[in-house]
Amino acid sequence: MRNYSAVDLKECKLNINNMPRTDFKTLLDAGVHFGHLKRKWNPAMAPYIFMERNGIHIIDLEKTIVKLDEAASAMKHIAKSGKKVLFVATKKQAKEIVAEKVKQVNMPYVTERWPGGMLTNFPTIRKAVKKMGSIDKMATDGTFANLSKREKLQVTRQRAKLEKNLGSIVDLTRLPSALFIVDVCKEHIAVREAKRLGIPVFAMVDTNSDPSDIDFPIPANDDASKSISLIVDILCQAIDEGLNERKIEKDKEPGTRDRKISRKDLEAGEIPAALIDVISEEDEEEEPEEEAAAEESGEEDDTPAEAEETEEEAQ
Repeated sequence: MRNYSAVDLKECKLNINNMPRTDFKTLLDAGVHFGHLKRKWNPAMAPYIFMERNGIHIIDLEKTIVKLDEAASAMKHIAKSGKKVLFVATKKQAKEIVAEKVKQVNMPYVTERWPGGMLTNFPTIRKAVKKMGSIDKMATDGTFANLSKREKLQVTRQRAKLEKNLGSIVDLTRLPSALFIVDVCKEHIAVREAKRLGIPVFAMVDTNSDPSDIDFPIPANDDASKSISLIVDILCQAIDEGLNERKIEKDKEPGTRDRKISRKDLEAGEIPAALIDVISEEDEEEEPEEEAAAEESGEEDDTPAEAEETEEEAQ
C-alpha cells in the first residue's frame, strides 16, 4: 500500500502568500464565526474559540483566516502536481453547494451516503463503477434490447442507483491524494479511513468537532450554507490556480511528459530533507502506477460475459 504522507503538504504552511485569500468582514457576513451551544463544545477546539455569548461559542476568525490560507496553499500544491482531492459533504445544506463548485474544477466528490470502505476497499468500489460502464455497453451493442421488460427495469434501476452513489467518482482511477470534509462528526468513517491510509485530511471543524485528527483544520461554521459556500469557493479557486499553473508549465514543454524534479534541484532549493524524500518517492512510484492503470483499463471483460452476469443478478 502506497504511503500518502502529509509531510510535503505541511511544508506548504511555510509558503503562504502575504495577501490573505479573504478578509474578516467577508467571513463575518457569511456567519463563519457562529459555533454550537456551549454545552456541546469539544475541549480540543478551545484554541480556536474567541468567546462565549448567550450560550453560544464564537469562533476566532483571525485564526480561521490563517488556517484557510494554509489549506488553500496546500490544495494549490496538490492540484499543481496533477493529483486529486476528494470532497466529502453529505449534509443536506452542503450537497448542492459542493457538487456545483467542485464540478467546475473537475475534482471527485461524494454528496450521497459515504460508501463504507471506499478508501480502504477501493478496488471493490472501482468494480462497481465499471459495472456502470458495462450496463452502458449493453445499451449500445443491442444486448439490452434482448432482455425482458422486467429485466430491463431491474438493470435500469441498478444503473440509476450506481449513478447516484458513485457517478461523481467515475474519473477517480486511484486513491485521492487528499480529502476535504465539511463535517468531521458526520463523516467520521471517512476520516478514519483516510488516517488509516495516511491520506491528508482538510476539514471544516466546528466547535463540537475534534481537530486533532485533521491535518489542515479550518475552524468555521459547518452548518450554515453561506459559510460552507464561502470556504469551498476559496479552496476551489486555489485548486483552479494550481491547475492553470500546471497547464502553463505543460504548454512551455510541448511534446514532453511532466518534468520530474531531480533530487539535485530540490536540494538546491533549500527544501527540508523529509520533503525531498517524499517527493522523490512519489516520482519513482508514479510511472509504475500509470502503467498499471493503463493495463487495468485495457483488460476489460467482454460484453457478452457482462450481459450474462447482469441477467443473473436481475433474476
